[in-house]
Amino acid sequence: MKTTLIIGGNSGIGEKLAQQLQRDGHQVLTASRQPSNFDHQVYDATSADSLELPEKLDGLVYCPGSITLKPFHRLSQEEMMNEWKLNALGAAHSVQQALPSLKQAEHASVVMFSTVAVQTGLPFHASIAMAKGAVEGLTRALAAELSPAIRVNAIAPSLTDTQLAEPLLNSDQKRQASAERHPLKRVGMPSEIASLAAWLLSDDARFMTGQILHADGGMSSVRTF
Repeated sequence: MKTTLIIGGNSGIGEKLAQQLQRDGHQVLTASRQPSNFDHQVYDATSADSLELPEKLDGLVYCPGSITLKPFHRLSQEEMMNEWKLNALGAAHSVQQALPSLKQAEHASVVMFSTVAVQTGLPFHASIAMAKGAVEGLTRALAAELSPAIRVNAIAPSLTDTQLAEPLLNSDQKRQASAERHPLKRVGMPSEIASLAAWLLSDDARFMTGQILHADGGMSSVRTF
């Protein structure tokens, strides 16, 4: 049985992933500020909190994210720093703590999350693009440093139908506008992104490391006009 720790496994993509892995027979551990329905510990990745870790950890997934959409001239340094701490520094802090346990596994895997806004320039996304750009750099650097023992990959979704994105999808007009930005003409579902993360954790993906996988309905690479 594989043991997987999901940081931010209490909602959205993280919760869907926890449910899928549990169905697949994993021992699922979750850590976040808010409680979950799994084997859970309270953890704030932006603080000096320490993770309680098993001796051996097969998978680590860092799900926390944020959406601060503002014109660049209105972004405060505090807002940008908070976004960087949650998305990038929090990921690094969590991986550092988990390393001893990950090294005890035969084929450990780390999965982090970026955003379509890193590869595709989007207005009002400067803060999150900077923070998630750091995550992509961290992904590739760790993939090189930790190979061959530990694989490290990231997923870069577009707007996904989660509680975090609710303010951007809370009307038919907003939902339709977001759908139209995607060649597939719809918004992604958290279960779809979770399935990709589950694959990256699995032995089927043992030849994958240092990759940023775009799950964005074609938004980053396809034009239909």
